[in-house]
Amino acid sequence: MSPVSSFLWTYAVGVKVLLSQLLSRSFSLPAGNHENQGELSVSRIVKETGNEKVEFMYLELASMQSIRQFVQHFKAKNLLLHVLVNNAAVMLVPQRNTADGFEEHFGVNYLGHFMLTHLLLDTLKQSGSHDLNSRIVTVSSATHYIGELNLNDLQSSHNYSPHGAYAQSKLALVLFSYQLQQRLAAEGSHVTSNVVDPGVVNTDLYKHTSWLFKLCKWLTSWLLFKTSTQGASTVIYAAVSPDLEGAGGSYYANGQKVKSADISYDEDLQRKLWAQSCNLVGNPERHQCAS
Repeated sequence: MSPVSSFLWTYAVGVKVLLSQLLSRSFSLPAGNHENQGELSVSRIVKETGNEKVEFMYLELASMQSIRQFVQHFKAKNLLLHVLVNNAAVMLVPQRNTADGFEEHFGVNYLGHFMLTHLLLDTLKQSGSHDLNSRIVTVSSATHYIGELNLNDLQSSHNYSPHGAYAQSKLALVLFSYQLQQRLAAEGSHVTSNVVDPGVVNTDLYKHTSWLFKLCKWLTSWLLFKTSTQGASTVIYAAVSPDLEGAGGSYYANGQKVKSADISYDEDLQRKLWAQSCNLVGNPERHQCAS
């Protein structure tokens, strides 16, 4: 199993999101790259909701091949897709690359979601309607406020900093989500795209922080960190709330619409990142990757 698996939120924030989705949707497919945790999540969802139409599907966002295989298997089921939550992340990992040679923060946190979303867009569009839009909810972080996007070094190959690489990946997600919403709206699609900041949540995402940070986290988590349930609340709001029906292109934190970093509204930067991303993943859908 890839080292990425230990950082995914399949059982923490992710399972809470899925539980709530199931209250409003008839079928949900939790995806992750840790099969044991995935099956545990399925069991918990079935137990707490009584809905047995739940299935785990393997997905490794650090591998473009795995993403393509996941989408192929999902589409073979001929299911509708009303909500896509882009929720996986790695944080502060040492400098290393994914199976496709991408810097891990950029490859997993951003490019993997970029690719997955593109390959599922046709299904999302077919599933949405005028009265019930499909929704894409991308989980970013307040860290994006200090992020800098270096279009000449998206892989952070020069002067690598785990903090800088993580912040850049979270900024890229916001830029992508806004640009995606513009394109969806321009073509009249019944799909919306929004970004969520879940806050500082007490999960295993902090595995690669310093021992001093881990000690402080252990001592103060009850006061300063959100539980997985609390962290999932805004994600759930963006995914299923009737208040946001047909509304996209926004950033939400603590259940409220808030302003993201000034640079995230730079449409020229959004388009340039979009174009470079398409080139990096090999143009998943040419018409969708058109600049």
